Amino acid sequence: MKIISKTFKLLTVFLLVLGVTGCSNDDDNNGPGVQSTTVVDVALANGLTSLAAALEATDLVTTLQGTGPFTVFAPDNDAFNALLTATGLDLNNLSTTEEALVRNILLNHVIIGQNLSSTDLVNAGSGYTNVAATGPNGENLSLYFNTSNNVVINGQSTVDMPDLTATNGTIHIVDTVIDLPTIATFATSNPSLSILVDALTYADTGMPTVPYINTVSDSEAGPFTVFAPTNNAFVSLLAELNLNALTDLDTATVDAVLTYHIVGDNVQSSGLPNGTVATIGGNITADNTNFTLIDPNGRVSNIVTTLVDIQGINGVVHVIDKVILSPQP
Repeated sequence: MKIISKTFKLLTVFLLVLGVTGCSNDDDNNGPGVQSTTVVDVALANGLTSLAAALEATDLVTTLQGTGPFTVFAPDNDAFNALLTATGLDLNNLSTTEEALVRNILLNHVIIGQNLSSTDLVNAGSGYTNVAATGPNGENLSLYFNTSNNVVINGQSTVDMPDLTATNGTIHIVDTVIDLPTIATFATSNPSLSILVDALTYADTGMPTVPYINTVSDSEAGPFTVFAPTNNAFVSLLAELNLNALTDLDTATVDAVLTYHIVGDNVQSSGLPNGTVATIGGNITADNTNFTLIDPNGRVSNIVTTLVDIQGINGVVHVIDKVILSPQP
């Protein structure tokens, strides 16, 4: 009853807004008789009552009634019902910890300071941006979008209804609640990092090894910093070692190499030292002026400056253009 009451209050506010401002069908992308106001009003006008209830339960209504601009990826009612069923969360009776979690999940759907249309996203093709949700050290989480087959967020949530306009931003309705991203989210959703995922999976088949996939997928693990080689970096490595495939190496060797790409802390690019970096495999050397990493063999990897600070809930990813090797005989 509490949520029904809160939703009723929101609907009442919305109807009052319509009563004051009037209704117009001119230049309106949000349905007959609806005048765009804030993103909250537009959400209600398009039947997103579960989103409205969740915003009310976590005291985010006022935030999204602010000046913005906001880009909001708004889950439909079915998406929210699926989340509540899967997690057992009750919006009527959230503990303090649960309320903070739901609030962060909701903020994971909100880009503050940008008013991004579907055309903006499609023209970009793919990329990363920050959302209002936070992770380790209070850093804003990242969001990855890819438009090669519809607009897909973090490899899991598809935009079904784009470009619902408000005076303080834009709403895109999505079919799935966007989970708080892990390092695995960004590795698996970006096709340019697919060979890294293959390498992690292959290393997991050996014994003993770090359980890579489970670890980078665990939202409560870490935090870690991962220097993530691109597919081209792995292709270059195979040519350098005169190999046909990663599986030409034994799992222990692949495991040893991967450990040199992981730091047991959340180190954003601004905190990268000029000197020794202690990975879980051993020491490498960073140059924070040239944005390079030097492995124990003197090989230089460039950090891709446009692909740094990809922040997940369990750590941060920086993309590099050359695989770091463990000490070679």
